[in-house]
Amino acid sequence: MKKTIMALLIASVLIGIFSLQAFADESIQVYVTVSDGNLAVARQSITVTDADNDGSLTINDALLLAHEAFYDGGADAGYASVKSEWGLSIQKLWGIENGGSYGYYVNNAPALGLTDLIQAGDVIDAFIYADAAGYSDVYCYFESGAVDAVAGETLELTLTAAGYDENWMPITLPVAGAEITVDGALTGVRTDENGEAVIVLDKAGTVVISAKSDSQLLVPPVCVASVTESAPQTGDNYLMIVAAASAAVVSMVIIWRKKAYEE
Repeated sequence: MKKTIMALLIASVLIGIFSLQAFADESIQVYVTVSDGNLAVARQSITVTDADNDGSLTINDALLLAHEAFYDGGADAGYASVKSEWGLSIQKLWGIENGGSYGYYVNNAPALGLTDLIQAGDVIDAFIYADAAGYSDVYCYFESGAVDAVAGETLELTLTAAGYDENWMPITLPVAGAEITVDGALTGVRTDENGEAVIVLDKAGTVVISAKSDSQLLVPPVCVASVTESAPQTGDNYLMIVAAASAAVVSMVIIWRKKAYEE
């Protein structure tokens, strides 16, 4: 009986080890944004592996690998985490050490810690508090973090802030009066009392939409727009069809007359 129990225990340990190793060998794709007052990394796709060798895929892995990919000098120069009485915490973000005044959200919800597990498709936003004393920075986000748009057509945006009520329960609020930016340039378009704004993107390509406020210290929100050229208008299509048909008729008449002349 004892031998059977021992065998089962050994088998369970081996299965756990192999399962952990298999999980650690996996990789997932997530999207990472890092803000140092400006957008240093704007919703970039990151392949996350177990970079810190803790046997799981976590926020810490995502941020470490984002620095490895986009920070000059890599993660060794730009990112550090340290274990404390509060668990694993950020010591340096985007090359800045400020004593621990950093924030990070997953899918626009506050995370519990760097060791939180992440899944494929998660959106991770990390930032350095500009107000390292009062923590008045407002985390905000667009209703859609990635959109398809057409050049010359209107694009509707909604900007929302994450906050807490008097009982420290999470709530969301519209961000009013924020000016929309496109690739860092001010547009003159501001959000209304519902946090809504309408802009027009002029050129095809990929652009980063964000926002700034004169009244609030916003953590830069991100919306990546993939803009395509506008299709020809209906009238233009009609004219093109008529022109093509006319050319075809003329060609047929010329061929017919040529054949008749030869006969």
